[in-house]
Amino acid sequence: MKRLLLLPIVFFSVGILAQNTEYSIIVKDIETQLPIENATVLIMKTKQVLLTNEEGKVSFVLSGASNVQVSDMDYDHITLRWTTLKDNDFVVYLKDKNNKLDEIVVSRENPQKILQKIVSHSIKKLSSPYRLKVYVREFFMLDNQYSYYNDGLVNFQFSGHEKKNTTTLLVEQNRSYGLLEADVSTDLRGYNLNNIMENYSNLTYFDPVLDSKKKKEYDYIISGHPNNKNYYIMKVTPLNTSKKELEDFEIIYDPEKKVIIEFTITTTQQNLDKIADKTAIGSKNITRSFIKVDYRLDGEDYYLLNSNEEIAYNLILKDKVKNIQVRNSFITTNFNKQNFTYRESDVFKEKTLFNKQNKILTNYWDISGFTATDQEKAIIKALDFKM
Repeated sequence: MKRLLLLPIVFFSVGILAQNTEYSIIVKDIETQLPIENATVLIMKTKQVLLTNEEGKVSFVLSGASNVQVSDMDYDHITLRWTTLKDNDFVVYLKDKNNKLDEIVVSRENPQKILQKIVSHSIKKLSSPYRLKVYVREFFMLDNQYSYYNDGLVNFQFSGHEKKNTTTLLVEQNRSYGLLEADVSTDLRGYNLNNIMENYSNLTYFDPVLDSKKKKEYDYIISGHPNNKNYYIMKVTPLNTSKKELEDFEIIYDPEKKVIIEFTITTTQQNLDKIADKTAIGSKNITRSFIKVDYRLDGEDYYLLNSNEEIAYNLILKDKVKNIQVRNSFITTNFNKQNFTYRESDVFKEKTLFNKQNKILTNYWDISGFTATDQEKAIIKALDFKM
């Protein structure tokens, strides 16, 4: 009789341990007490990667025990034991590395050649087969009004070659909604998801500054990273003598391992002023361009961590000018070296999630870890009634 009574108790205990528990962490600077945006939070059991938002906050779900690692390029990383975690708004403090190494790096080698080697080696590291689970979101604005929104949880399968990476895209969940009563479908513009991810892997953004014929159009300066002694910063800026539409590049890289950690590309107003506006019908005059991409180096694993791209331009029509703005963000939530199995009919071959029928199984956006402004949060919150 005692044995019979024991079984229900054991099963009940197992059920309790298997329950999912939601946690939230707020990451702050220990000296300033200010939140740290874009800090990396790694769930060590599942290898899920999240980024803190502007409030320094991430949310995640644990089934069972897992330690959590919190890190940022400018701070000493910390590992939290599962037993110390609390359910809601558990504050974690990071200490600034405070190396202050912002000196110019003197090198006998031509800086452009250094960049060529760094880019080439990074492409080689990114070309190994693996898959990424990515949360993607995109805002579309027409004439300065938020007009359309989409987000989704997708999988990219990378088929690596030493000189070029190709991707296969499968969409797990997504939602796509107009934000205005007016139909803006004819004006919708979005980033091609496969193309943009392949650009991040093949680093095609650097083609202009790698071309030896164009090295006289740019200034290349290398300095130590102000907060991390392991990294250098290379700034590539167009010379004032250039009359072309050129961009400013900032590349943070590891000089020992020869890989890019982060890069930013911006088209400044100063450079835009050099270009005469096009007047022909159908022409596009760029008013803003911004790209920021981060990579994660974890032992031998090297992959995209997150990205933000923005493009704004004036479209010249016969009787008016339309202002188009698109903002796209990727956040990798999981890296895996195993290929996934799929049918060819499952592959998403359209350009953007605008073209995908809504498929909502869970509140996947609640634990995406994406960074949103207050205005963006209000827009996303307004979608609740449509669901």
